Amino acid sequence: MQDDENEQSAEPGPEAAGLPDRPAGGRRRSRALAALGVFGELLITMGLVLGLFVAYSLWWTNVQADRSAAAAADRLRGAWTAGPTAAPSTAPGGTPAPGAPPAPKRFAVGDDVGFLHVPAMGRDFQVLIRMGTSTEVLDEGVAGVYEQPYQAAMPWDQTGNFALAAHRDGHGAKFHDLDAVHKGDAVVVETKDKWYVYKVDSTLPETTKFDTGIVAPVPARSGYAGPGRYITLTTCTPVYTSRYRMAVWGSLVRVDDVDAKRTPPPELRHS
Repeated sequence: MQDDENEQSAEPGPEAAGLPDRPAGGRRRSRALAALGVFGELLITMGLVLGLFVAYSLWWTNVQADRSAAAAADRLRGAWTAGPTAAPSTAPGGTPAPGAPPAPKRFAVGDDVGFLHVPAMGRDFQVLIRMGTSTEVLDEGVAGVYEQPYQAAMPWDQTGNFALAAHRDGHGAKFHDLDAVHKGDAVVVETKDKWYVYKVDSTLPETTKFDTGIVAPVPARSGYAGPGRYITLTTCTPVYTSRYRMAVWGSLVRVDDVDAKRTPPPELRHS
């Protein structure tokens, strides 16, 4: 009787149930396939995250910067029509000098100066010019005026280098097409009262980011032999990297007064 009870309580083996044993190699393959599936899902997730980051960096930051720059440009043009922005020249003792023309306004970091027009970068290309080249300034979709390692001269100064920088990609990408600017092209700076017209004399396709001489008062490697009234445009290169810098150099050829209709100089007129 006890033997019968033991036989009845025993669990049937795989063979009794009609199920074959799974080979050890098959179990290892199953685990490997499961691990590969998890790894594949991780790669897909990483790809989606990277894609979103690229979209943010190269598209959404452009949208934000363009909105910010457009609003600031409207404010500046509104201020130009509202009243004078220049302080009168003064004689010794602080009194205005009789018959002296107004002295140009002194600008601080973050102040908006005017507009840069470069037809070679687009038929109606213009970018707001703002004092400073910090990340916070350039991320607003503007061209920033260098204050270090050299203090840039302003266009109305009698000598010096009006050196500007802007992003090539993201945050407005205002100098994305700087490589399209060549010798002989026009570069125009618009202020409240003047059009400063420059002609490009030379370009530097690539240099190290430590080559600060390219924005010196007499820019190194520009071909200029002595002081003058220069403009320098700089940005990163190649595109989508910040490994090197490129530069465009020009010299002032003419200063035109701004008329009541703000008629642009011939270099900016469409035929």
